Amino acid sequence: MVSNTIQFIYNNQICSIKNPDPNKTVLDYIRNDLKKNGTKEGCAEGGCGACTVVLGELKNSKLIYRSINSCISFLPSINGKHLILVENLMSKKKELHPIQEAMVKFHGSQCGFCTPGFIMSMFAMYKNFNKFDNEIIEETLSGNLCRCTGYRPIIDAAKSLNNKKDNDHFKKDQIKIIKLLKKINDYEIEISYRNKKYFAPKSLNNLKKIIKKNPNSHFLSGGTDLSLEVTKLRGEIKNIISLNSVKELKFVKKNKNFIEVGAGVSLYDFQNIIKSHYLDFYNILKRYGSVQIRNVGTISGNIATASPIGDTLPLLLSLDAVIKIQTKNTIKTIPLNEFFISYRRTKLKKGDFIHSVKIPINKENHFKAYKISKRFDDDISTVCASFNLLIKNNKIVTAKIAYGGMSETPKRAISIEKKLSNSMFSEELFLKAQDLIKNDFSPIDDMRASRNYRIEIAKNLLMKFFYEISKKKNIRINQ
Repeated sequence: MVSNTIQFIYNNQICSIKNPDPNKTVLDYIRNDLKKNGTKEGCAEGGCGACTVVLGELKNSKLIYRSINSCISFLPSINGKHLILVENLMSKKKELHPIQEAMVKFHGSQCGFCTPGFIMSMFAMYKNFNKFDNEIIEETLSGNLCRCTGYRPIIDAAKSLNNKKDNDHFKKDQIKIIKLLKKINDYEIEISYRNKKYFAPKSLNNLKKIIKKNPNSHFLSGGTDLSLEVTKLRGEIKNIISLNSVKELKFVKKNKNFIEVGAGVSLYDFQNIIKSHYLDFYNILKRYGSVQIRNVGTISGNIATASPIGDTLPLLLSLDAVIKIQTKNTIKTIPLNEFFISYRRTKLKKGDFIHSVKIPINKENHFKAYKISKRFDDDISTVCASFNLLIKNNKIVTAKIAYGGMSETPKRAISIEKKLSNSMFSEELFLKAQDLIKNDFSPIDDMRASRNYRIEIAKNLLMKFFYEISKKKNIRINQ
């Protein structure tokens, strides 16, 4: 069945909107249509967290809560979900929610502009975890910026929630919300608004049919990058095909040799899958935007945007990942190392999309990854580097090294790889190898760093990798 109407839960009721504007953000709907002004716009690019709201959704018949940046989420994306705003936290008896009480008690608000976003991020944490240690709290708040408080009182407020039982009105209404979510018709969405269209198919077969009829559409897989064409460039996206509802793309396959991740798997879910295999991959992902970004963004979307500073790309390149591309007639597999052509250009042809990513598992290898940015959390990379070496009897058997932020595309350091391969693992070798950085890369000066700074950082990270492997000890400031 196909519908032109999105449905979601708000205030414990099913809300329906027929043919909404596919380019309207959730934030604009909240402020302009619902007339709820607690949710703020700070940056319009998912970087400050002032616009944070929470979506409840069913997963295996259980409610989970995800914080999102409403400023870069298109309205149709909340179809089939429970929309929760800061105004909804107070009980019907006008009692503050435990999170609001904690913020008051610990003086976590000053000017108040960012406060609703912090509260909603903490609300998602409060509902999804039983205990809140420093790691969970820091990750939860990493996507919310505050110019006033210095964060300490907000962190203290979050820590105090360990003494509160989850017995809020959302807990009491949980059965009702689950019933309402199940009641919402599980239709495929096809919206036509003026000169714009939006499609959200549920099956791969129907997705292919839509692509065939609408070959000039933009694919939406998370949309944390695509939405900026509307919010920052003030443009208009006429045709959007969402991949987020296609069930065949929401999968993870694992065996002893590889992990295959479907295009519909969020970065947040992926980070918890990759952790047991490549800890540094997990650590880099925790610095990838914010929880709000990773809740909707996907690894396939990060690859398809082909940004030279996409954080997952150097890591995947060094791991020799391959991608499966869905074409009109078949699925073809190519090494990621052959995917990028030039700045923001890839081998994807019109109508093609990334079906999945296949990541080899090599337990014998030494894998390390580093991200350099001006701010530790929620910031774009200046340089991102990844190293994957197989060393036996102190001899480097294979070397796979990749950098982001050093070229118009993320790319492998071929000259350095050749220098290291089939050589004895030594400090002298790495000191010589670092001088080959200029053979592979010619970075530019921009607002994040100068060319010379990037080259020096790239050299230093190569040596850092050597010292960490040789000393069998991480050399990290934030660990």
